[in-house]
Amino acid sequence: MARRKRRDLSILYMLAALGQLACWVMVLIKMFPAEGPLKGILGVFCGLYAFIWGWMNAGRLGLKNIMLAWTACFVLTIILGGMIGFSSFSAATSGMQ
Repeated sequence: MARRKRRDLSILYMLAALGQLACWVMVLIKMFPAEGPLKGILGVFCGLYAFIWGWMNAGRLGLKNIMLAWTACFVLTIILGGMIGFSSFSAATSGMQ
């Protein structure tokens, strides 16, 4: 049962990570024409810069829904990653008693 639950959480984690990737690409598509190639390339190599830039320009470029989705996916991956890690740790240590 625990193994299936961990698998389900892993699938949700991968979907949230895929959502983050899609949002990052959409922000990059808006970033290149608005800021030029130098900052666009910086956004490619530093996702945190793209995330902050997206929130700073969300109202001006119509990115609010994309940024809300990116933030939700980001928080979800952190929560699910912790749950998966805790589940794996507890499964590994339960047999040590």
